[in-house]
Amino acid sequence: MLDKLTAFFNLHPGAGHLAALMSGVLLPLSLAPFEWWPLGILSVLLFLTTIHDQAPGRSLIRFYLYSLGMYGLGVSWIYVSINVYGGASVFLAALLVLLSIVAWSLNGLLLGLLYTRWVRYFPQWHLLAFPAIWVLMEWFRGWFLTGFPWLYIGYGHLTSPLAGFAPVAGVLGVSFFVVASAVLLYQSLAEKKVAPILGLLVIWAAGLMLSEIGFVKEKKQITVAAIQGNIDQHTKWHRKMVTSILNQYTGLTRNAWGDDIVVWPEAAITQFRENASGFLQELDQKGKQSGTTVVLGIPDRDGKGNFLNTAVVVGNGQGSYIKRHLVPFGEYVPFENLLRGLITFFDLPMSHNKSGPMVQETPLADNLKLSLSICYEVVFPELVRSTVESPDLFVTISNDTWFGHSIGPAQHLQMAQMRALENGRYMIRATNNGITALIDHKGKIVDSLPQFEPGVLRSTAKVMTGSTPFHRFGQLPTILFCVALLGLLAIIQIRVGKSQITDNK
Repeated sequence: MLDKLTAFFNLHPGAGHLAALMSGVLLPLSLAPFEWWPLGILSVLLFLTTIHDQAPGRSLIRFYLYSLGMYGLGVSWIYVSINVYGGASVFLAALLVLLSIVAWSLNGLLLGLLYTRWVRYFPQWHLLAFPAIWVLMEWFRGWFLTGFPWLYIGYGHLTSPLAGFAPVAGVLGVSFFVVASAVLLYQSLAEKKVAPILGLLVIWAAGLMLSEIGFVKEKKQITVAAIQGNIDQHTKWHRKMVTSILNQYTGLTRNAWGDDIVVWPEAAITQFRENASGFLQELDQKGKQSGTTVVLGIPDRDGKGNFLNTAVVVGNGQGSYIKRHLVPFGEYVPFENLLRGLITFFDLPMSHNKSGPMVQETPLADNLKLSLSICYEVVFPELVRSTVESPDLFVTISNDTWFGHSIGPAQHLQMAQMRALENGRYMIRATNNGITALIDHKGKIVDSLPQFEPGVLRSTAKVMTGSTPFHRFGQLPTILFCVALLGLLAIIQIRVGKSQITDNK
Protein backbone atom coordinates (compact mmCIF):
# COMPACT_ATOMS: atom_id res chain seq x y z
CA MET A 1 0.00 0.00 0.00
CA LEU A 2 2.72 2.46 0.98
CA ASP A 3 4.69 1.82 -2.19
CA LYS A 4 1.58 2.70 -4.22
CA LEU A 5 1.08 5.84 -2.17
CA THR A 6 4.72 6.84 -2.70
CA ALA A 7 4.36 6.26 -6.42
CA PHE A 8 1.20 8.38 -6.45
CA PHE A 9 3.00 11.26 -4.71
CA ASN A 10 5.78 10.93 -7.28
CA LEU A 11 3.36 11.20 -10.18
CA HIS A 12 1.31 13.95 -8.55
CA PRO A 13 3.72 16.34 -6.80
CA GLY A 14 0.94 18.66 -5.64
CA ALA A 15 -0.74 15.82 -3.75
CA GLY A 16 2.59 14.93 -2.16
CA HIS A 17 3.15 18.52 -1.07
CA LEU A 18 -0.32 18.65 0.47
CA ALA A 19 0.24 15.34 2.25
CA ALA A 20 3.53 16.66 3.69
CA LEU A 21 1.76 19.77 4.96
CA MET A 22 -1.07 17.77 6.54
CA SER A 23 1.29 15.27 8.12
CA GLY A 24 2.92 18.25 9.87
CA VAL A 25 -0.50 19.37 11.13
CA LEU A 26 -0.97 15.94 12.73
CA LEU A 27 2.02 16.34 15.06
CA PRO A 28 0.50 19.03 17.35
CA LEU A 29 -2.62 16.88 17.63
CA SER A 30 -0.49 14.31 19.46
CA LEU A 31 0.38 16.95 22.07
CA ALA A 32 -1.70 18.72 24.71
CA PRO A 33 -4.53 19.56 24.86
CA PHE A 34 -5.51 16.90 22.27
CA GLU A 35 -3.06 14.21 23.46
CA TRP A 36 -3.80 11.68 20.73
CA TRP A 37 -0.27 10.28 20.88
CA PRO A 38 -0.68 7.73 18.02
CA LEU A 39 -1.05 10.71 15.67
CA GLY A 40 2.58 11.65 16.32
CA ILE A 41 3.70 8.29 14.94
CA LEU A 42 1.18 8.55 12.08
CA SER A 43 2.51 12.03 11.30
CA VAL A 44 6.05 10.74 10.71
CA LEU A 45 4.80 7.61 8.92
CA LEU A 46 2.75 9.63 6.43
CA PHE A 47 5.58 12.10 5.94
CA LEU A 48 8.02 9.29 5.10
CA THR A 49 5.75 8.24 2.24
CA THR A 50 5.97 11.75 0.78
CA ILE A 51 9.78 11.92 0.74
CA HIS A 52 10.74 8.33 -0.11
CA ASP A 53 12.31 7.97 -3.55
CA GLN A 54 11.87 11.68 -4.31
CA ALA A 55 14.37 14.03 -5.92
CA PRO A 56 16.36 16.11 -3.38
CA GLY A 57 14.69 19.39 -4.37
CA ARG A 58 11.20 17.97 -4.01
CA SER A 59 12.10 16.39 -0.66
CA LEU A 60 13.38 19.73 0.64
CA ILE A 61 10.09 21.40 -0.28
CA ARG A 62 8.20 18.75 1.62
CA PHE A 63 10.41 19.04 4.69
CA TYR A 64 9.61 22.73 4.73
CA LEU A 65 5.89 22.13 4.24
CA TYR A 66 5.89 19.61 7.08
CA SER A 67 7.38 22.22 9.42
CA LEU A 68 4.92 24.81 8.12
CA GLY A 69 1.98 22.57 9.02
CA MET A 70 3.45 21.72 12.42
CA TYR A 71 4.08 25.32 13.45
CA GLY A 72 0.93 26.61 11.76
CA LEU A 73 -1.27 24.72 14.19
CA GLY A 74 1.15 24.15 17.06
CA VAL A 75 2.01 27.78 17.85
CA SER A 76 -1.23 29.41 16.77
CA TRP A 77 -1.54 30.69 20.35
CA ILE A 78 0.92 33.51 19.72
CA TYR A 79 -1.85 35.32 17.82
CA VAL A 80 -3.70 35.78 21.13
CA SER A 81 -0.61 37.29 22.76
CA ILE A 82 -0.03 39.75 19.94
CA ASN A 83 -3.63 40.71 19.16
CA VAL A 84 -5.50 40.53 22.47
CA TYR A 85 -2.73 41.58 24.84
CA GLY A 86 -0.17 43.14 22.53
CA GLY A 87 -2.48 45.73 21.02
CA ALA A 88 -1.84 44.80 17.37
CA SER A 89 -4.69 44.92 14.88
CA VAL A 90 -6.15 41.69 13.52
CA PHE A 91 -4.29 42.16 10.23
CA LEU A 92 -0.95 43.05 11.81
CA ALA A 93 -1.19 40.25 14.38
CA ALA A 94 -1.98 37.72 11.65
CA LEU A 95 0.92 39.03 9.57
CA LEU A 96 3.38 38.78 12.46
CA VAL A 97 2.21 35.25 13.25
CA LEU A 98 2.55 34.24 9.60
CA LEU A 99 6.06 35.68 9.37
CA SER A 100 7.05 33.90 12.58
CA ILE A 101 5.77 30.55 11.33
CA VAL A 102 7.46 31.00 7.96
CA ALA A 103 10.75 31.78 9.71
CA TRP A 104 10.57 28.98 12.28
CA SER A 105 9.75 26.48 9.54
CA LEU A 106 13.14 27.09 7.94
CA ASN A 107 14.63 24.57 10.36
CA GLY A 108 12.75 21.96 8.32
CA LEU A 109 15.10 22.75 5.44
CA LEU A 110 18.10 21.92 7.63
CA LEU A 111 16.52 18.58 8.51
CA GLY A 112 15.85 18.04 4.81
CA LEU A 113 19.44 18.83 3.85
CA LEU A 114 20.74 16.21 6.28
CA TYR A 115 18.24 13.70 4.94
CA THR A 116 18.98 14.30 1.26
CA ARG A 117 22.74 14.35 1.92
CA TRP A 118 22.91 11.03 3.75
CA VAL A 119 19.80 9.07 4.60
CA ARG A 120 17.98 8.84 1.27
CA TYR A 121 20.91 7.01 -0.35
CA PHE A 122 20.98 4.35 2.36
CA PRO A 123 17.44 3.11 3.03
CA GLN A 124 18.80 0.31 5.20
CA TRP A 125 19.97 3.00 7.65
CA HIS A 126 16.61 4.71 7.99
CA LEU A 127 15.96 3.12 11.38
CA LEU A 128 18.93 4.85 12.98
CA ALA A 129 19.71 7.82 10.79
CA PHE A 130 16.28 9.40 10.38
CA PRO A 131 15.50 9.46 14.14
CA ALA A 132 19.02 10.78 14.77
CA ILE A 133 18.71 13.78 12.48
CA TRP A 134 15.18 14.43 13.81
CA VAL A 135 16.47 14.58 17.39
CA LEU A 136 19.42 16.76 16.47
CA MET A 137 17.06 19.24 14.85
CA GLU A 138 14.85 19.32 17.94
CA TRP A 139 17.97 19.96 20.01
CA PHE A 140 19.07 22.69 17.58
CA ARG A 141 15.71 24.44 17.94
CA GLY A 142 16.21 24.41 21.69
CA TRP A 143 19.19 26.77 21.68
CA PHE A 144 19.51 28.53 18.31
CA LEU A 145 18.73 32.26 18.64
CA THR A 146 18.12 31.73 22.41
CA GLY A 147 15.97 28.70 21.67
CA PHE A 148 12.36 27.81 21.05
CA PRO A 149 12.03 24.19 22.27
CA TRP A 150 8.34 23.85 21.47
CA LEU A 151 6.52 20.97 19.72
CA TYR A 152 9.02 18.20 20.45
CA ILE A 153 7.32 15.00 19.31
CA GLY A 154 8.33 13.20 22.52
CA TYR A 155 6.05 15.38 24.67
CA GLY A 156 3.02 13.57 23.28
CA HIS A 157 4.07 10.30 24.92
CA LEU A 158 3.76 11.09 28.61
CA THR A 159 1.00 8.47 28.75
CA SER A 160 2.46 5.90 26.35
CA PRO A 161 5.00 3.16 27.19
CA LEU A 162 7.71 5.30 25.58
CA ALA A 163 7.53 7.63 28.61
CA GLY A 164 9.81 5.12 30.31
CA PHE A 165 12.74 6.50 28.33
CA ALA A 166 12.30 10.03 29.74
CA PRO A 167 14.07 9.53 33.12
CA VAL A 168 16.97 7.95 31.23
CA ALA A 169 17.35 10.07 28.10
CA GLY A 170 14.93 12.98 28.51
CA VAL A 171 12.35 14.20 26.05
CA LEU A 172 14.85 13.98 23.18
CA GLY A 173 15.33 10.29 23.93
CA VAL A 174 11.57 9.79 23.82
CA SER A 175 11.48 11.65 20.50
CA PHE A 176 14.13 9.30 19.11
CA PHE A 177 12.06 6.22 19.85
CA VAL A 178 8.81 7.80 18.62
CA VAL A 179 10.41 8.49 15.24
CA ALA A 180 12.14 5.09 15.24
CA SER A 181 8.73 3.48 15.83
CA ALA A 182 7.33 5.30 12.80
CA VAL A 183 10.30 4.20 10.66
CA LEU A 184 9.84 0.57 11.73
CA LEU A 185 6.16 0.69 10.86
CA TYR A 186 6.99 2.25 7.51
CA GLN A 187 9.57 -0.44 6.74
CA SER A 188 7.17 -3.21 7.73
CA LEU A 189 4.34 -1.87 5.58
CA ALA A 190 6.49 -0.85 2.61
CA GLU A 191 8.62 -3.99 2.50
CA LYS A 192 5.95 -6.39 3.84
CA LYS A 193 8.32 -7.76 6.48
CA VAL A 194 7.72 -8.94 10.03
CA ALA A 195 11.17 -8.17 11.44
CA PRO A 196 10.53 -4.41 11.84
CA ILE A 197 7.43 -5.18 13.91
CA LEU A 198 9.55 -7.32 16.23
CA GLY A 199 11.93 -4.37 16.59
CA LEU A 200 8.97 -2.13 17.39
CA LEU A 201 7.81 -4.53 20.10
CA VAL A 202 11.30 -4.55 21.62
CA ILE A 203 11.37 -0.74 21.84
CA TRP A 204 7.97 -0.48 23.47
CA ALA A 205 8.68 -3.37 25.85
CA ALA A 206 11.90 -1.63 26.87
CA GLY A 207 9.94 1.55 27.57
CA LEU A 208 7.51 -0.38 29.77
CA MET A 209 10.33 -2.03 31.71
CA LEU A 210 12.14 1.26 32.26
CA SER A 211 8.95 2.85 33.59
CA GLU A 212 8.91 0.24 36.35
CA ILE A 213 12.41 1.05 37.57
CA GLY A 214 12.45 3.09 40.78
CA PHE A 215 15.23 5.58 40.14
CA VAL A 216 13.99 7.68 43.10
CA LYS A 217 12.19 6.89 46.33
CA GLU A 218 9.98 8.76 48.76
CA LYS A 219 11.65 10.53 51.67
CA LYS A 220 8.65 12.22 53.26
CA GLN A 221 5.35 13.94 52.54
CA ILE A 222 4.49 17.62 52.84
CA THR A 223 1.35 19.71 52.50
CA VAL A 224 1.32 22.28 49.72
CA ALA A 225 -1.00 24.95 48.35
CA ALA A 226 -0.90 26.73 44.99
CA ILE A 227 -2.86 29.97 44.69
CA GLN A 228 -4.53 30.99 41.41
CA GLY A 229 -5.57 34.65 41.55
CA ASN A 230 -7.13 34.98 38.07
CA ILE A 231 -6.18 38.65 37.75
CA ASP A 232 -7.23 40.32 34.51
CA GLN A 233 -4.13 40.91 32.41
CA HIS A 234 -5.54 44.13 30.91
CA THR A 235 -5.73 45.82 34.32
CA LYS A 236 -3.15 43.88 36.30
CA TRP A 237 -0.41 46.50 36.10
CA HIS A 238 -2.63 49.50 36.83
CA ARG A 239 -1.43 51.22 39.98
CA LYS A 240 -4.94 51.37 41.44
CA MET A 241 -5.11 47.55 41.28
CA VAL A 242 -2.20 46.91 43.67
CA THR A 243 -4.24 46.78 46.88
CA SER A 244 -7.08 44.68 45.45
CA ILE A 245 -4.59 42.17 44.02
CA LEU A 246 -2.85 41.84 47.38
CA ASN A 247 -6.21 41.36 49.06
CA GLN A 248 -7.12 38.71 46.49
CA TYR A 249 -4.03 36.63 47.20
CA THR A 250 -4.07 37.05 50.96
CA GLY A 251 -7.76 36.15 51.03
CA LEU A 252 -7.21 33.00 49.00
CA THR A 253 -4.29 32.05 51.25
CA ARG A 254 -6.25 32.47 54.47
CA ASN A 255 -7.00 28.76 54.96
CA ALA A 256 -3.59 27.58 53.72
CA TRP A 257 -1.57 28.95 56.64
CA GLY A 258 -0.11 25.92 58.36
CA ASP A 259 0.58 24.07 55.13
CA ASP A 260 4.29 23.43 54.57
CA ILE A 261 4.58 25.38 51.30
CA VAL A 262 2.30 27.98 49.69
CA VAL A 263 3.09 29.16 46.15
CA TRP A 264 1.76 32.30 44.44
CA PRO A 265 2.17 32.81 40.66
CA GLU A 266 4.65 34.81 38.61
CA ALA A 267 4.44 38.54 39.35
CA ALA A 268 1.63 37.94 41.82
CA ILE A 269 2.62 41.19 43.50
CA THR A 270 2.58 44.05 41.01
CA GLN A 271 4.86 46.38 42.95
CA PHE A 272 8.61 46.42 42.87
CA ARG A 273 10.13 44.50 45.73
CA GLU A 274 11.49 47.66 47.34
CA ASN A 275 7.99 49.17 47.47
CA ALA A 276 6.38 46.01 48.87
CA SER A 277 8.82 45.51 51.75
CA GLY A 278 6.17 46.12 54.42
CA PHE A 279 3.77 43.60 52.89
CA LEU A 280 6.56 41.03 52.49
CA GLN A 281 7.50 41.45 56.15
CA GLU A 282 3.90 40.72 57.17
CA LEU A 283 3.89 37.55 55.03
CA ASP A 284 7.25 36.58 56.50
CA GLN A 285 5.93 36.90 60.05
CA LYS A 286 2.75 34.92 59.30
CA GLY A 287 4.81 32.23 57.64
CA LYS A 288 7.20 31.91 60.56
CA GLN A 289 4.33 31.80 63.06
CA SER A 290 2.45 29.10 61.14
CA GLY A 291 5.48 27.13 59.91
CA THR A 292 4.63 27.91 56.29
CA THR A 293 7.04 28.75 53.48
CA VAL A 294 5.63 31.20 50.94
CA VAL A 295 7.07 31.36 47.41
CA LEU A 296 5.82 34.23 45.27
CA GLY A 297 6.63 36.15 42.12
CA ILE A 298 7.44 39.85 42.29
CA PRO A 299 9.25 42.33 40.02
CA ASP A 300 12.55 43.65 41.31
CA ARG A 301 15.34 46.03 40.26
CA ASP A 302 19.09 45.74 40.48
CA GLY A 303 21.51 48.50 41.48
CA LYS A 304 21.49 49.90 37.94
CA GLY A 305 17.71 50.06 37.77
CA ASN A 306 17.34 47.05 35.48
CA PHE A 307 14.06 45.13 35.88
CA LEU A 308 14.29 41.58 37.24
CA ASN A 309 11.62 38.87 37.11
CA THR A 310 12.01 37.41 40.58
CA ALA A 311 10.64 34.75 42.91
CA VAL A 312 11.19 35.29 46.64
CA VAL A 313 10.85 32.92 49.57
CA VAL A 314 9.51 34.23 52.91
CA GLY A 315 8.17 32.73 56.13
CA ASN A 316 9.60 29.35 57.11
CA GLY A 317 12.20 29.52 54.36
CA GLN A 318 14.66 31.83 52.69
CA GLY A 319 16.20 32.87 49.40
CA SER A 320 15.21 34.27 46.05
CA TYR A 321 15.59 33.46 42.39
CA ILE A 322 15.98 35.74 39.35
CA LYS A 323 14.71 34.47 36.02
CA ARG A 324 17.63 33.55 33.80
CA HIS A 325 16.07 32.73 30.41
CA LEU A 326 13.87 35.61 29.32
CA VAL A 327 11.12 35.55 26.69
CA PRO A 328 12.11 37.43 23.51
CA PHE A 329 9.72 40.36 22.86
CA GLY A 330 7.76 39.60 26.04
CA GLU A 331 10.50 40.38 28.58
CA TYR A 332 13.10 41.99 26.39
CA VAL A 333 13.03 43.30 22.84
CA PRO A 334 15.71 42.15 20.37
CA PHE A 335 16.76 44.98 18.04
CA GLU A 336 15.17 47.30 20.57
CA ASN A 337 16.12 50.53 18.80
CA LEU A 338 14.20 49.42 15.71
CA LEU A 339 11.16 47.78 17.29
CA ARG A 340 10.47 49.61 20.56
CA GLY A 341 7.35 51.74 20.11
CA LEU A 342 6.38 50.23 16.77
CA ILE A 343 3.32 48.53 18.29
CA THR A 344 2.11 48.07 21.86
CA PHE A 345 3.31 44.46 21.82
CA PHE A 346 6.94 45.67 21.75
CA ASP A 347 6.37 47.87 24.79
CA LEU A 348 4.62 45.50 27.22
CA PRO A 349 4.84 46.49 30.91
CA MET A 350 7.65 44.09 31.81
CA SER A 351 9.54 44.00 28.50
CA HIS A 352 12.61 45.74 29.92
CA ASN A 353 13.95 42.84 32.00
CA LYS A 354 17.51 41.69 32.50
CA SER A 355 18.36 38.05 33.08
CA GLY A 356 19.69 36.75 36.38
CA PRO A 357 23.06 35.03 36.88
CA MET A 358 23.31 31.43 35.75
CA VAL A 359 24.50 30.28 39.20
CA GLN A 360 22.36 31.38 42.13
CA GLU A 361 22.01 30.37 45.77
CA THR A 362 19.51 27.59 46.39
CA PRO A 363 16.20 28.76 47.90
CA LEU A 364 15.04 26.77 50.93
CA ALA A 365 11.63 25.81 52.30
CA ASP A 366 12.54 24.94 55.87
CA ASN A 367 15.40 22.53 55.08
CA LEU A 368 14.12 21.47 51.64
CA LYS A 369 16.04 22.57 48.55
CA LEU A 370 13.77 24.17 45.95
CA SER A 371 14.50 24.22 42.25
CA LEU A 372 12.65 27.29 40.95
CA SER A 373 11.77 28.17 37.38
CA ILE A 374 9.70 31.06 36.12
CA CYS A 375 7.25 30.60 33.23
CA TYR A 376 9.11 30.04 29.94
CA GLU A 377 12.14 28.54 31.69
CA VAL A 378 10.36 25.25 32.40
CA VAL A 379 10.42 24.33 28.70
CA PHE A 380 14.24 24.07 28.72
CA PRO A 381 15.29 20.59 29.91
CA GLU A 382 18.92 21.44 30.66
CA LEU A 383 18.10 24.68 32.45
CA VAL A 384 15.66 22.95 34.81
CA ARG A 385 17.91 19.94 35.32
CA SER A 386 20.97 21.96 36.26
CA THR A 387 19.38 24.70 38.39
CA VAL A 388 19.89 22.87 41.70
CA GLU A 389 21.93 19.76 42.40
CA SER A 390 19.72 17.07 43.98
CA PRO A 391 16.68 19.30 44.65
CA ASP A 392 13.92 18.13 46.96
CA LEU A 393 11.10 19.76 45.05
CA PHE A 394 10.44 21.61 41.80
CA VAL A 395 8.44 24.84 41.90
CA THR A 396 7.46 26.74 38.78
CA ILE A 397 5.44 29.95 38.71
CA SER A 398 3.86 31.30 35.56
CA ASN A 399 1.37 33.71 34.02
CA ASP A 400 -0.21 32.02 31.00
CA THR A 401 -2.89 34.69 30.75
CA TRP A 402 -1.06 35.87 27.61
CA PHE A 403 -2.29 32.72 25.82
CA GLY A 404 -6.00 33.29 26.54
CA HIS A 405 -8.26 30.35 25.64
CA SER A 406 -5.74 28.92 23.17
CA ILE A 407 -3.85 25.62 23.27
CA GLY A 408 -0.76 27.34 24.71
CA PRO A 409 -1.40 26.79 28.47
CA ALA A 410 -2.02 23.06 28.00
CA GLN A 411 1.20 22.70 25.98
CA HIS A 412 3.09 24.62 28.65
CA LEU A 413 1.75 22.35 31.40
CA GLN A 414 2.66 19.24 29.42
CA MET A 415 6.28 20.38 29.17
CA ALA A 416 6.35 20.99 32.93
CA GLN A 417 5.08 17.42 33.38
CA MET A 418 8.00 16.14 31.30
CA ARG A 419 10.50 18.04 33.49
CA ALA A 420 9.05 16.33 36.59
CA LEU A 421 9.31 12.91 34.92
CA GLU A 422 12.83 13.47 33.59
CA ASN A 423 14.16 14.43 37.02
CA GLY A 424 11.97 12.26 39.26
CA ARG A 425 10.62 15.12 41.36
CA TYR A 426 7.22 16.47 42.34
CA MET A 427 6.48 19.89 40.87
CA ILE A 428 4.19 22.61 42.22
CA ARG A 429 2.95 24.80 39.36
CA ALA A 430 1.17 28.04 40.33
CA THR A 431 -0.25 30.26 37.58
CA ASN A 432 -2.34 33.40 37.43
CA ASN A 433 -5.32 31.90 35.60
CA GLY A 434 -4.36 28.31 34.86
CA ILE A 435 -3.34 25.69 34.51
CA THR A 436 -2.33 25.45 38.19
CA ALA A 437 -1.36 21.89 39.09
CA LEU A 438 0.59 19.52 41.30
CA ILE A 439 2.62 17.05 39.23
CA ASP A 440 4.14 13.88 40.64
CA HIS A 441 7.59 12.39 39.95
CA LYS A 442 6.13 10.28 37.13
CA GLY A 443 4.85 13.35 35.28
CA LYS A 444 1.23 12.66 36.24
CA ILE A 445 -1.12 15.43 37.38
CA VAL A 446 -2.10 14.77 41.00
CA ASP A 447 -4.44 17.75 41.35
CA SER A 448 -5.27 20.79 39.23
CA LEU A 449 -7.53 23.84 39.17
CA PRO A 450 -9.93 24.84 36.39
CA GLN A 451 -8.78 27.72 34.22
CA PHE A 452 -10.09 31.29 34.30
CA GLU A 453 -11.33 31.35 37.88
CA PRO A 454 -9.65 32.04 41.23
CA GLY A 455 -8.90 29.05 43.38
CA VAL A 456 -6.65 27.28 45.86
CA LEU A 457 -5.09 23.91 45.14
CA ARG A 458 -4.29 22.17 48.44
CA SER A 459 -2.71 18.76 48.29
CA THR A 460 0.05 16.49 49.53
CA ALA A 461 3.38 16.27 47.74
CA LYS A 462 6.09 13.68 48.18
CA VAL A 463 9.70 14.69 48.66
CA MET A 464 11.82 12.25 46.65
CA THR A 465 15.44 11.26 47.10
CA GLY A 466 17.84 9.78 44.56
CA SER A 467 18.56 10.81 40.96
CA THR A 468 17.43 9.72 37.53
CA PRO A 469 20.10 9.10 34.87
CA PHE A 470 18.80 12.16 33.02
CA HIS A 471 19.20 14.40 36.08
CA ARG A 472 22.81 13.26 36.41
CA PHE A 473 23.88 13.38 32.76
CA GLY A 474 21.29 15.45 30.91
CA GLN A 475 20.90 15.52 27.13
CA LEU A 476 24.57 15.05 26.29
CA PRO A 477 24.55 11.23 25.95
CA THR A 478 21.55 11.38 23.58
CA ILE A 479 23.15 14.11 21.47
CA LEU A 480 26.48 12.27 21.27
CA PHE A 481 24.70 9.05 20.34
CA CYS A 482 22.91 10.74 17.44
CA VAL A 483 26.07 12.49 16.24
CA ALA A 484 27.98 9.19 16.39
CA LEU A 485 25.31 7.45 14.31
CA LEU A 486 25.46 10.09 11.61
CA GLY A 487 29.26 10.12 11.74
CA LEU A 488 29.31 6.37 11.20
CA LEU A 489 26.94 6.74 8.26
CA ALA A 490 29.16 9.44 6.76
CA ILE A 491 32.19 7.16 6.98
CA ILE A 492 30.26 4.32 5.34
CA GLN A 493 29.08 6.66 2.59
CA ILE A 494 32.63 7.84 1.88
CA ARG A 495 33.92 4.26 1.70
CA VAL A 496 31.05 3.15 -0.54
CA GLY A 497 31.72 6.12 -2.79
CA LYS A 498 35.41 5.22 -3.09
CA SER A 499 34.49 1.61 -3.79
CA GLN A 500 32.14 2.66 -6.58
CA ILE A 501 34.86 4.83 -8.13
CA THR A 502 37.29 1.88 -8.03
CA ASP A 503 34.72 -0.44 -9.61
CA ASN A 504 34.07 2.06 -12.41
CA LYS A 505 37.77 2.14 -13.20
